[in-house]
Amino acid sequence: MNRGILTAILVVSSHMLWAQTKQKDTVEVATDTVLDSSDMYYYFFDGDSIPKKTIELAPVVLSQPLRFASYKDRVLYSILRRKTKKVYPYSKLASERLTELNKRLATIERKSDKRRYTRIIQRYIEEEFTAELKKLTRTEGQILVKLIHRQTGVTTFDLVKELKSGWRAFWYNTTASMFDISLKEEYHPESVLEDYLIEDILQRGFANGSLERQPSALDFDYAALTNKWGRISFPDK
Repeated sequence: MNRGILTAILVVSSHMLWAQTKQKDTVEVATDTVLDSSDMYYYFFDGDSIPKKTIELAPVVLSQPLRFASYKDRVLYSILRRKTKKVYPYSKLASERLTELNKRLATIERKSDKRRYTRIIQRYIEEEFTAELKKLTRTEGQILVKLIHRQTGVTTFDLVKELKSGWRAFWYNTTASMFDISLKEEYHPESVLEDYLIEDILQRGFANGSLERQPSALDFDYAALTNKWGRISFPDK
């Protein structure tokens, strides 16, 4: 991966450390929705002599089988699945770092201490992840940029701009654009086919346990999208 793109992703990662149907009378199911991965199901059991108790269950999202227009489209989906599963852990880490950042900021008062802490974390992130991020291809890097937006709700460009400077954000984005990667790229599974397929890959990975579930910071309805796209056909590039 180009050094400018890699630097932008490292900046983001390092600074983020800172900053069912009705049941029988004896069982009721209470849930607001089955669409969001953060929703939980609560089963209430009424006993003859014991008070009502609740059991918290993990959410379940059922994905419909995808229909592909051709064998080529099926192959392209398989490639996208491999790349998405490869970079998702990095975007998940970014979200976790952002949560840790907010907690840590609440405990640090002096600006000098915050700056010193930031430098320590940045060195740690660079030593831990630089080698791995350099191995990403152009398409993997672009998927990672999209997933960072999914997990944090902010584009990589805006994160760099906020944490470094507008000039550096512009420079990183210009460098990335030379390799057909935009740090301003957003994640829109409701309107972009590739993003929907990425979300489908994530949801299936969450369901079968191959990916660790983490809710999106964005507001979209995955279940409502399963009937929208119909037969999958990748656009020619």
